[in-house]
Amino acid sequence: MQKKFFSSLVLLIALNLLVKPFAIFGIDATIQNRVGAADYGLYFSLLNLSFLFNIVMDIGINNFTTRNIAQYPEIVSKYLGKLFSFRLILFAFYALITLILGSTLGYSGQEIYLLSILVINQFLVILIAYFRSHFGGLHLFKTDAIVSVLDRLLLIVGCGYVLFVSSDINMSISLFIWIQFYCYLLTLFVSFLLLVKAIGLPKFTFSWVFSYAILKKSYPYALLILLMMLYTRIDSVMIQRLHANGSYETGLYAQGFRLLDAFFMFGMIFANLLLPMFSRLLKKDTNGLAQLLRVSRNLLVGGSMLVASICIVHADFLLHLIYRHDIHASVPSFQLLMWTFVPMCSSLIYSTLITASGNLKFLNQLSVVSIAVNIAINALLIPTYGAYGAGVATLITQGLTALVQLIYVHKHFQLAGSMMELIQFFILGIILIGLSITMESTPLTIFMHALIGLGALLLTKLIDLNVIRNNFTQQ
Repeated sequence: MQKKFFSSLVLLIALNLLVKPFAIFGIDATIQNRVGAADYGLYFSLLNLSFLFNIVMDIGINNFTTRNIAQYPEIVSKYLGKLFSFRLILFAFYALITLILGSTLGYSGQEIYLLSILVINQFLVILIAYFRSHFGGLHLFKTDAIVSVLDRLLLIVGCGYVLFVSSDINMSISLFIWIQFYCYLLTLFVSFLLLVKAIGLPKFTFSWVFSYAILKKSYPYALLILLMMLYTRIDSVMIQRLHANGSYETGLYAQGFRLLDAFFMFGMIFANLLLPMFSRLLKKDTNGLAQLLRVSRNLLVGGSMLVASICIVHADFLLHLIYRHDIHASVPSFQLLMWTFVPMCSSLIYSTLITASGNLKFLNQLSVVSIAVNIAINALLIPTYGAYGAGVATLITQGLTALVQLIYVHKHFQLAGSMMELIQFFILGIILIGLSITMESTPLTIFMHALIGLGALLLTKLIDLNVIRNNFTQQ
């Protein structure tokens, strides 16, 4: 199982490194530079508003599908057509809820128009994710890897033409959103064809009885995702509505959040791979489960510590490479968000294991508390501190959440803690702090920071080359 994990991980990371950084920094950041912080801040707020309740279209079906198909592959063709039809009804509820909420928050006119397109885009994204959940459940990781970057590849082509080739078309937020729509639509069509090739053409039918049964089984997943979405995406909406200069502050927050989101995508690669693997190991091999947990945690959390230290120390330099405006104002919130990256990665590993085990009651209870903490701190700090206050709220919320999940997993699954692993992380932290104190920001020193940090990961054996080599060479 670890061999499949490492080989699939390498493929996914390679494809994502080739495509997504250019989409995020070459396209998305360039658009923000063109339209300005205020206009992009409004878009970013509307985008996150469209995220808040997109789980209504999913109700946990994707995670439910991945977990159950991994354990019972024979059910795939039976469920696909019925669940697809059910989603059309769920989309209507989602669109209604989101547009009503947008109007309640004071959006109108052009803002509601943009929000409406983003709502449709979210529907396409959810359908693509649904097809990908089948690829993951069937362990078709190569197919899943291709589909995972296709929409971004198309976005690079479409937006790249407007930004860098055409002299007759001016980029605007509205045009950007419409280009996204067509990229998602084409990706959905391709992913459907690939799924049909794998399992055959499904029969599209609708059954209230079946839909209700799936709803009963999957609603805990839906509730969990909704709650997690609220405390990770509500920040930008609150900045835009609570601060006196809300759109501008949201734009500052977006400049820092973009880098965090880019790195977090690679963390999500781990989670997407680990969910079906944890699910299968929980059923068949508990010893293999502990080993996979340890390897994936050390690799992801150790790597996140290195990435965070580089971004925090060299924040001003890195932001200047990407943006043209409001750099210094974005640095404080960006540094806080990159501190947050470490507990977010820890939470990815442990929450994925808890989800795979089906013990969602704990995660939902924890998420309710996290939302309350996040909203309270945001409401207290945002009116005065804007983007920086939201960064503080995010760091506190994610840090507490990750700590509680770690304690729960080791107690619930009876996993013995290792003093040696604590020492490994402690040594890594000391080395990274030392680098942070002595390093200045130039391309050479950033490279040296990364190289020495990687050496520290190898020295502490948080990245164990022998384990990786054995898993690639074993038969």
